[in-house]
Amino acid sequence: MTPSSSTSHLAPGALPTGSPTLSSAPLRHGAFEDAQALFAGTLFVAMALMLFNQAGLLIGGTAGISFLLHYATGLSFGKLFFVVNLPFYWFAWTRMGREFTLKTFGSVALLSLLTELFPHVMRVDYLHPLFAAVLGGLLLGTGCLFLARHKSSLGGATIVALHAQQRYGLSAGKVQLAIDCSVLLAALWVVPLERVAYSVLAAVVMGVFLWISHRPGRYAGG
Repeated sequence: MTPSSSTSHLAPGALPTGSPTLSSAPLRHGAFEDAQALFAGTLFVAMALMLFNQAGLLIGGTAGISFLLHYATGLSFGKLFFVVNLPFYWFAWTRMGREFTLKTFGSVALLSLLTELFPHVMRVDYLHPLFAAVLGGLLLGTGCLFLARHKSSLGGATIVALHAQQRYGLSAGKVQLAIDCSVLLAALWVVPLERVAYSVLAAVVMGVFLWISHRPGRYAGG
């Protein structure tokens, strides 16, 4: 009997007897993996916000609200961002669970700290708004992707976007893009049109990046 005939009776996709089986259970992240991913993701986002602040751009969600308050009042972005996100933790706790909420709280606190620290360790003499929009959008998308894959976020609209993906199967990138563009359009009342246009471009770059890279069911890590 030839090897091909010995397995011809098997159903398509079935493994022959004695073959090793593949585990369908996702591999969970360890504490160190979570810590390094949350730090790296938050650091990427902090760098993006530094670029936006330098170029006078905005972002959507609670970060955008914090930027508007920062521009209007002169108060530090880090403190405003931490306070603005406080009401969203109840939603995260009831809809997304304890682990997600605690990791999100830690990420928001770390981002607030990093944005306070960055002006003392990094400065940019010249930055074109177009470059800031593209690079900042990619940094934001990458940072948020790291956080989402390790069950965390940066609060606000990201919590809503991830909940919509988890509960209804909607693309987190599409939901995030819709929320961000809505906030940015509202900023037309206080920010010059040119800066809003660059800010919308940054939101589109971030949203498309997440749309392509963060699809339901693609990533199995926990």
